[in-house]
Amino acid sequence: MITNKTLLEQFQEFYKQNNPKNLEDGIEKFAIFGGVEWDKIDTSKDSFELIEKLILPDFRYIRDDVTDVTTGMPLHHSILSGIAMGDGQTHTAYKRANVTKEVGDKAIEELLETKIIRIEKSKRVFTSWSEQESISNKLYFNTPFLRFWFAFISPIFKGVRDGDFKEVKERFQNHKDRFIELIFTQLCFEYLKLTFVDDKIVEIGEYWDNDTKLDIFAKTKTGKVIVGSTKYINSKIKKNELTKLQESAKKANIDADIFVIFAKKGFSSELKSLKSDSVKLFSAKSLKPLIS
Repeated sequence: MITNKTLLEQFQEFYKQNNPKNLEDGIEKFAIFGGVEWDKIDTSKDSFELIEKLILPDFRYIRDDVTDVTTGMPLHHSILSGIAMGDGQTHTAYKRANVTKEVGDKAIEELLETKIIRIEKSKRVFTSWSEQESISNKLYFNTPFLRFWFAFISPIFKGVRDGDFKEVKERFQNHKDRFIELIFTQLCFEYLKLTFVDDKIVEIGEYWDNDTKLDIFAKTKTGKVIVGSTKYINSKIKKNELTKLQESAKKANIDADIFVIFAKKGFSSELKSLKSDSVKLFSAKSLKPLIS
């Protein structure tokens, strides 16, 4: 469950082994099962059906394996669940785990040593140390399956232990798309790095401050600035998403050269008509170069 492989390497291995019928299925199942060795998964099946078959009956065995990795401390598990279900920012995870910053920081140091998670700073350019201190860092799981476990299994383990899967199913169905969106975003980073060939991307990640959030913030070798949004929802994205993205960049005092939007189900005709060298639109299908 602990790996030195990049997310892209994990995704490519998952795709090669399971041969999903399409990229949407591949991304969704990877967000749940990725980074762990399973027998071949039939990704055409409903996600919760697979969870019921592959994860929930083996709860005790998987829990023991997870505990070996995490040391099993309740505090660590509470914070990991806070990371998995929140926005990843340290202060959010501490609030969800109901711990102080001092206690949380100590636990994060210990968890970073296990390599379950990694820490990243916002792509915001800070003008002072005090300003940087006011913006929380973000924490990310290195293995998709462990994030799934701490989002949907660990916090409500008693029901699963007793064979009652109702709460897990409700929790998963209510939060599935938002949960998958982070993996989708991270794969979008990889796609942009792969496709910007003539002017390579030298920096990419998320941007956040106390007022603004951008799913994608990148810079190219020649200094071009790219900002973007990612939407993992079952409807086409309309023109107002571009407007919001442009307004967010302006609010953050970012002079963007290129706006990019990634969407699970594509875009309205009105938005597609605005495509240009400075406005780029990609669907989930666009990520095919990651596995070809």
